[in-house]
Amino acid sequence: MPPLSRPRRLNRLPHVLVCLTALGLGLAAMDELSNGYRLGFPLGTLSGFALGAAVALALWRPVPAWWLSLGATVVAAVVARVGMIANIDGPGAPAGPDWPWSTPAIMAQSVVLFLLALRSPTRVAVGALSLTALATYALQGLSGGPSRNAPNPATGTVPLGGPLYHPTGMSAAIAFAAVVVLGTALHGRRVARTQLVEQASLTEEERARRTVLEERSRIARELHDVVAHHMSVISIQAQVAPHLVENPTEELKENLAGIRQNALEALTELRRVLGVLRSENPEDPYGVGAGAGVAPDAPQPTLSRLDALVENTRAAGLDVTTEIAGERLPLAPGVELSAYRIIQEALSNALRHAPGSAVKVELWHFPRGLQVRVVNSRPQYPAPPSPGAGHGLLGMRERVAMLGGTLVTSKTSCGGFAVAAFLPGNGTAPADGAARTDDPLTGPRGEETP
Repeated sequence: MPPLSRPRRLNRLPHVLVCLTALGLGLAAMDELSNGYRLGFPLGTLSGFALGAAVALALWRPVPAWWLSLGATVVAAVVARVGMIANIDGPGAPAGPDWPWSTPAIMAQSVVLFLLALRSPTRVAVGALSLTALATYALQGLSGGPSRNAPNPATGTVPLGGPLYHPTGMSAAIAFAAVVVLGTALHGRRVARTQLVEQASLTEEERARRTVLEERSRIARELHDVVAHHMSVISIQAQVAPHLVENPTEELKENLAGIRQNALEALTELRRVLGVLRSENPEDPYGVGAGAGVAPDAPQPTLSRLDALVENTRAAGLDVTTEIAGERLPLAPGVELSAYRIIQEALSNALRHAPGSAVKVELWHFPRGLQVRVVNSRPQYPAPPSPGAGHGLLGMRERVAMLGGTLVTSKTSCGGFAVAAFLPGNGTAPADGAARTDDPLTGPRGEETP
């Protein structure tokens, strides 16, 4: 039986109520079976305790609890039948007790069947209900209850009169069927709600995955149709140009060879671009240059434009400081672009989700690559609702993954957020698999790098 979701302080209230119900039904069954059924203290007490224990057990093991409840009721009914026949009174004697189901037994079995239907599949609940009805029919219909028309074993006489009991088989069967239908309906409703939540989660994941795939396709088309085509043409023209000039000088050949080599390197860099660009806000409300308002033919930014990015962010209301350490070495164009975009996205996220915070941008240059870390403090006031699609971190991971680097994002102990990335200088993962000697969130521990 699931706990209550709200309020949390009372999440176990249903279990407490069922246990109290089990205690009350057990005591009532003990009294009814010991006195009304004339089973005596040992057997009546044991049967009543079994009924109460079955109700409590149904919270965790409904099927064994149903067997225990049904077994205790059948044993009590059979023993009571023999005792009532042996103690037949005269025709004017009052009617006997409820049989084969006493009132506490009906209530206990109803609770057990309800909990069983609430937790078990429908076929299990229907099977338990069918066996219960079959046992009731066998007791009251086939064997028949004790009657005053039966001979008294002591005297051998057959007194006239009606039954020695009040039949409860039909009313018990109706009550059991009602609780099973109710429990099955609630069980189906809970299963449907769970499946709906799972389906909504899968739909959201599928939507995000489809967005990523569509963005990848768009980027691939643009690179293939524009950049790759022009780079290929430049490479071919640089290769053919020496043959179009009579007696070309060595200087001309060397320059043309350098042009062709640069074009081939650019094509190699394009082949590494497999990441996904996030859907950017065309209006660029935070003034960090992340929007689509930039001219489509503008050159791709590098770390040389970091100061302008930081100034724009400061103008938007954040206190941004920068720290650059290490000897700057040549980096692949894709590495500089990805580092710039990661810092840009981290600053945009700080503007959206941590207004008024202090941000620190750190760059560490190592022989093997570049480590970037952007940490913001806790926001000074609540952040306004953001209409963004929420793919910024996904775009960071894609950029880092395509270069063979690593990315770590985490909340800080003071309520802020940290983004740390390591990008290999040549845009490929180290082949030796060397272990890192720095923590991406706390900074480097030495001069050696991953």
